[in-house]
Amino acid sequence: MTYERAAIQRMHGYVPGKQPANPDTIKLNTNENPYPPSPAVFEVLRDISAESLRKYPEPMAQEFRNEAARLHGVSPDQIVAVNGGDELLRMVITTFVDPGQPIGVLSPSYSLYPVLAAIQASPVISVPATADYGVPREFAARMNEAGVNLSLLVNPHAPSGALLTRAQIAEIAAELDGVLLVDEAYIDFVDPELDHNLMPLLQTHDNVLMLRTLSKGYSLAGLRYGYGIGSKGLIAPLLTKTRDSYNVDAIAQRVATAALRDQAHARASWERVRAERGRVHEALAALGFKAPKSQSNFLLATVPEGKNAQELQRNLEARGLLVRYFAEPRLDDALRITIGTPDQNNRLLSTLSELL
Repeated sequence: MTYERAAIQRMHGYVPGKQPANPDTIKLNTNENPYPPSPAVFEVLRDISAESLRKYPEPMAQEFRNEAARLHGVSPDQIVAVNGGDELLRMVITTFVDPGQPIGVLSPSYSLYPVLAAIQASPVISVPATADYGVPREFAARMNEAGVNLSLLVNPHAPSGALLTRAQIAEIAAELDGVLLVDEAYIDFVDPELDHNLMPLLQTHDNVLMLRTLSKGYSLAGLRYGYGIGSKGLIAPLLTKTRDSYNVDAIAQRVATAALRDQAHARASWERVRAERGRVHEALAALGFKAPKSQSNFLLATVPEGKNAQELQRNLEARGLLVRYFAEPRLDDALRITIGTPDQNNRLLSTLSELL
């Protein structure tokens, strides 16, 4: 006998990237930053006292929200702190989507979106991405016709790394009847010369909500810390109604605040990743791979003609290199490769050269 809801029985759970059993394995499959977090993080950890763990944490993560607001030029009541970006996704669905109401996504996209929709018993309205992984012109109209009150777009796009401009996001938001969540998990790796910044949209679009995480750009994937940025009207119910009580712990709040304050350290790591991203892209092209230009910390590399992507992924794993393979349409001929350190990338490229 089972007691789970029928919708839960029917669904498939999220499948995370494989974790290596051997510590010598090079892990290029889950888009972690290959460089360490700020030294300020370790100073905070050394200063954690037993007394600070005996008490509940600050319920609203006020110090962190103040710091995030200062960084982005918004007010603290436009910020909500969450236990990883995935918690924000779940909160947003709970807050803005009635059970059974549809949720809109671009396809392909982050594979957790349909899982969270299934938990809510919500059908997914999926619109295929364009050939260059952009959003087709009819996206908003399709969502409105289907009665979608929440659309999810990851930007830069995952798993391709393609970037929608601020003007494109603004156009979509203006046409949508519901909330547009822009998942900016990889935004820190966008080329600075593009001057990409969605914060001005908050002054003109009260339906735009942005997801940020410290997992990628700040090298804190193990901390599970993120935050949402939006209009006061969107943030208020998340902050005061649907957020779990004490949802971010005392250690995480202090570590995240310290990391956010050390922008110089974080930006230096982003620049190193961008430099390696360009080098690896060129090297993969020389090996016969085709990858769209990426603004993330990964590349979606279509394997050379006549080669099998899943077989290549397995052969890499056998040689101590983990990359991500997706057995789904438009992706089953490609590998998603996280940008590592120069040494890690060199080993990947030399192993690929041998295998090919």
